[in-house]
Amino acid sequence: MKLKNINRLFIFALTILLAACGTKNAQQQQGPPPAVPVTIETAAVADAVFNDEYPGTVNALDQISLTPQVTGYITGIYFKDGQKVTKGQRLYSIDAQIYKANYGQAVADLQVQEANLVKAQQDANRYNELLKNDAIAKQQVDYANANLIVMQKQVAAAKANVASLHSNVQFTTIYSPLTGTIGISQVKKGTSVVAGQTVLNTVSTNNPIAVDFNVDQKNIFRFGELQQDKNNLTDSIFTIAFGDEVYPYAGNISLIDRAVDPQTGTIRVRLVFKNDKDLLKPGMNTTVRVKNNSPKNSIMIPNKALTELLGEYFVYVLGDSSKVNQRKVLPGQAIGGNIIIKYGLKAGEKIVVEGVQNLHEGSLVKISSDSTK
Repeated sequence: MKLKNINRLFIFALTILLAACGTKNAQQQQGPPPAVPVTIETAAVADAVFNDEYPGTVNALDQISLTPQVTGYITGIYFKDGQKVTKGQRLYSIDAQIYKANYGQAVADLQVQEANLVKAQQDANRYNELLKNDAIAKQQVDYANANLIVMQKQVAAAKANVASLHSNVQFTTIYSPLTGTIGISQVKKGTSVVAGQTVLNTVSTNNPIAVDFNVDQKNIFRFGELQQDKNNLTDSIFTIAFGDEVYPYAGNISLIDRAVDPQTGTIRVRLVFKNDKDLLKPGMNTTVRVKNNSPKNSIMIPNKALTELLGEYFVYVLGDSSKVNQRKVLPGQAIGGNIIIKYGLKAGEKIVVEGVQNLHEGSLVKISSDSTK
């Protein structure tokens, strides 16, 4: 039994050995792998012109919500929705009857108090003269002087009440706080409004107008330099776009916010654009385009020449003996079908742009006749 097992093991081992020898001979007969057909191009030097893009929001430089300072019913509206208004222009009126009545009563009370003050002053003067001649008791003089002080305080309080009620009368008419555009009225004639709560309308400036966007804190120095550059308006460094439509006027940096948002690591930048035709409206979303500050003579290659592995990027560079070498590169901004290479390539080096999926380090390649030499 043991002899049979030994024979079986011997036969099995001999079979594996013969198979291995057959494979080796087959490989030797096949020879080296064939060259991979590829298309190559030459890494070119070009002036890279592109825009960095950021989401932005159009905002008014000055915007005020109108709320009443007195409670009552709207009795008049003196503008058309959406029209241009000037600072000090009358916009709304609130029923003023009760406020005028209260003001008139306060004026009458003030007059009574002023009359009482005159009498108190005369009494105090007369009693103090009598006291000089010992013709009156000292206590009665003290009472007169104290009464004079009380009357003076009452007159002061009455004047304050008159001023307060007079303000209420004035607050029944609402004027535009600035020159700009007024929105759609939120109330109609006869609407009851509450002081400090009811929003009547909003007035905002519209020319010039602001566009706000956020940039990474790493770019603060760059944008600080652009803010100080007085030529950025004429150079069209800052433009905005709505889809494929580009706003016809360039903007410039108005301000950079005072601090970085610790939650996002970004800081807000505000641009200012002229808005003569009123095309820009507060609340619009837009794309801010900032012309790049990339150095000239950048190395550019076709996008399809790049391969990615675990977050790193490589290209295949043609070397000696028609073999390729895999080289790590750092890509930059994509421009159309090309991409800037920040480092890893030199101008004039030949790279594979077609057939990269069939390559590995040291692959033998056959260059297509369509390649750019």
